[in-house]
Amino acid sequence: MEYMRERGINFVFWVPSVLMQVANLDILANTALPPLTQILFAGEVMPCKQLNYWRKWFPAALFSNLYGPTEITVDCTYYNVERELADEEPLPIGFPCRNSDVLILTADNRPAAAGERGELCVRGSSLALGYWNDPEKTAAAFVQNPLQPHYPERIYRTGDLVYHNEAGEIVFTGRADQQIKHQGYRIELGEIETAALSLPAVRHACAVYDRAKSQIVLFFEADRELDAAFIRKALGPLLPKYMFPSVCTQMASLPLNPNGKTDRKALAATLES
Repeated sequence: MEYMRERGINFVFWVPSVLMQVANLDILANTALPPLTQILFAGEVMPCKQLNYWRKWFPAALFSNLYGPTEITVDCTYYNVERELADEEPLPIGFPCRNSDVLILTADNRPAAAGERGELCVRGSSLALGYWNDPEKTAAAFVQNPLQPHYPERIYRTGDLVYHNEAGEIVFTGRADQQIKHQGYRIELGEIETAALSLPAVRHACAVYDRAKSQIVLFFEADRELDAAFIRKALGPLLPKYMFPSVCTQMASLPLNPNGKTDRKALAATLES
């Protein structure tokens, strides 16, 4: 922060993990603030609790949540934060960028209705040609638009699950490969993480499904020691009981992959040991 202030930096584009770390350590309360006017972030989910912390210190700045996989080079939706958001509310990924269009398709390839979850698919000039030397993976992800029977039109299937909220904003709920079936219900693990991150003491959270034991495991960081009973009670008003984690494991810090994102594979591997 001191470096940015000294050099008059007014624009940053960071991954949410950095913004979250600053918020969790309450760094902005103990330093001279840089003259930030635009704060952009992308690459992973930004919890509203930590976003609200940043907005408190930079109330006049533009905060923009960008979304997009590498395969479409690289952002295809944006959301400029212009309203108040509750800590437990998911941050929308917003609306399509220029030269991009997005489709929300259900499992049977029909357009999802408002509020209905579906897979986010992208079309437009930003699509990559495919995966280098991997025609099988390319054929599975870059496919003909099922809504266009008249001429060739490729779309990219992101594997991300989203829906349109009442305001017409696109909301990300999780990865299709992170959707589980538990006690007869389909559950997006990302919704559990969003709820956990809204709890006052929780700084970071990741939900993993232990298929061997058919149970949801929540790994989390917190400002103080919290037990599983406290976590489940706090999640009571936010989640139905079938989404409650069976195991809550507090860690000093969650493992990160080389890209600075939560390493879900490393956490899942701990369940096998």
